[in-house]
Amino acid sequence: MTRRPFTAILAMLILALLVGSVSAQVVLRMTWYDDGNEGIIVRELLDRFEAENPDIIVVMDTVPYAAGILQSLPLQLASGQGPDVVRVTQLGVNMQYYLDLRPYLSDPGYWEANFGPFLDWMRPAGSDAIPGFMTQLTVVGPFINRTLFDQAGIAVPEGPTTWEEWAAVTRRVAEATGTPFAMIMDRSGHRFAGPSISQGALWLDADGKPKVDDPGMRAMMQLMIDWHADGTMNPDIWIGSGGSYVAGLPEFVTARVVMYVAGSWQVGALTRDVGDAFDWQVVPNPCGPVACTGMPGGAGVVAIADTKHPAEVVRLMEYLTQEEVLAEFYARTLFIPGHLGLAASGVDFATDLDLAKDALNAFASQVPLIHPIAYAMQAYALNTPYFNSVRDRLTQVFVGELTLDQAIERIQADIDEAIREAGGS
Repeated sequence: MTRRPFTAILAMLILALLVGSVSAQVVLRMTWYDDGNEGIIVRELLDRFEAENPDIIVVMDTVPYAAGILQSLPLQLASGQGPDVVRVTQLGVNMQYYLDLRPYLSDPGYWEANFGPFLDWMRPAGSDAIPGFMTQLTVVGPFINRTLFDQAGIAVPEGPTTWEEWAAVTRRVAEATGTPFAMIMDRSGHRFAGPSISQGALWLDADGKPKVDDPGMRAMMQLMIDWHADGTMNPDIWIGSGGSYVAGLPEFVTARVVMYVAGSWQVGALTRDVGDAFDWQVVPNPCGPVACTGMPGGAGVVAIADTKHPAEVVRLMEYLTQEEVLAEFYARTLFIPGHLGLAASGVDFATDLDLAKDALNAFASQVPLIHPIAYAMQAYALNTPYFNSVRDRLTQVFVGELTLDQAIERIQADIDEAIREAGGS
């Protein structure tokens, strides 16, 4: 054999080996959305996973939250065109499409011990399925622009303070400083739920079925109607949104509002976008006659049952849920841990900004005050259509399309229809 043919054959063998290696790689698709910097961090973790698992490539598709997760994802899942794994917040709404990881996991007990209370948010009632894990635990609550209070010479309220009292004091601050608006709230039924529960709203009857019309629900709805009518709240958030979820973050970042009702997931974004340009602070949830509660929640990464590569998906999920991996993720994203072991041991948050550390501690202090109804609503399988109907029908009252009585009737009809479509009665 001459040198030339031998070299050619060797090259062909090497090429065949390379092609075989590439073709043996499994490609997993992860759909992701960002609140802050977490996408960059999880991509670094995925790169490490790929280095340790060279037979798997993880393609990360980052999408807008409203358009990509709330609107497009359900259609993709229904058509069997969904990703292998996805990050979601409305954990129960698509649970019929989730893969049960339990049969594949090396240690299901680890998942039960560390994610147990949150697994009920993503699996059917009575099931022991393990569909995924929490990327963070969230708590709804208000941020204030403390600098505006200082400029106005008005003290920040301390101790239990009602919603009406907060509205009055933030209006005074706004007037004194020339700030356009006193308060805003994300255009979200989930954000509205905590304040309504504080006013006495039950949301569910004794049998766990939706019941909209009660004095507490009416009381909080009327406050929201009044605040949008008198200019306390920026109408562009709820009225000028085109009928979808809208975050009020840009208004707060640009110091156009005194109080912003959102939640702990925005700490990372405020650290990045505001830093110490002005003093921002988390204050306790305002009170009603029944409670001073926000809503619990969070985002989770779940596996999709249609995946053609369940074994590889489980390897990815087990890697991401290792305690040291999650500890780094929570620390760098400034997220409250959705892992009980790390919540107990504590996370050394990776920030030198005292405003961020104080905000995270303030949100953590609100967890014991979360009302049982808030937990029940977070676990309710059809909470998404329920929350969305409250949001949209209340907006119709703001613009004069419906009366409050009509809105309450429509919400009840909407959620009753959602139950029927889901096969309930």
